[in-house]
Amino acid sequence: MSILVKICGLTSPEGVCAAVDGGANAVGFVFAESVRKTDPRTAARLAAEIPPGVVKVAVMRHPSQTQVDEVIEHLQPEFLQTDAEDFDQISLAGPCRPLPVFRAGRPWPDRLPGLLLFEGPVSGSGEVADWRQARALAGRTRTVLAGGLRPGNVGEAIRAVRPYGVDVSSGVESVPGVKTPSLIREFIGAVREAEKQLNSIGDRL
Repeated sequence: MSILVKICGLTSPEGVCAAVDGGANAVGFVFAESVRKTDPRTAARLAAEIPPGVVKVAVMRHPSQTQVDEVIEHLQPEFLQTDAEDFDQISLAGPCRPLPVFRAGRPWPDRLPGLLLFEGPVSGSGEVADWRQARALAGRTRTVLAGGLRPGNVGEAIRAVRPYGVDVSSGVESVPGVKTPSLIREFIGAVREAEKQLNSIGDRL
């Protein structure tokens, strides 16, 4: 298995470079209220040097259609991430696809989307999500695990949940809102080590 790694809440060229150079598969820019909030034009400048193959994700929460359209126009993200129920009120232009957020402690529908992100109750808080709920979701659909992940616990999370991908924001910051390149590299390294261990176990079964 190859685990998708998303580094979220990027606000600086140094953070973007560390994510890309470290081997992240996706990068996230936050447009919701947060210490990591940016604006569409700034995000587009930060994303200008991202190579093909690294996915851009616009992270929003309860956005208006006008806000969605502006972000898509400037950033041209491959995915828009927001709470699942928000997609009932907005539409996405062009190739941008939905990444619905499902939150711990809330019910989910019988029919799940083909790809989702499972998060704690509050995004960006550093609170660890419920891994048992996440494992149940991961057994049914492609699930990106978020919520309280950091270099020291992401390997355990991967072994417990077996997610399609992992998402980190505050877990690679020394100061809230400012990414630490060394922590980004450490996080991605921990993911790849856990991935290697799981693949080795699979080979022996």
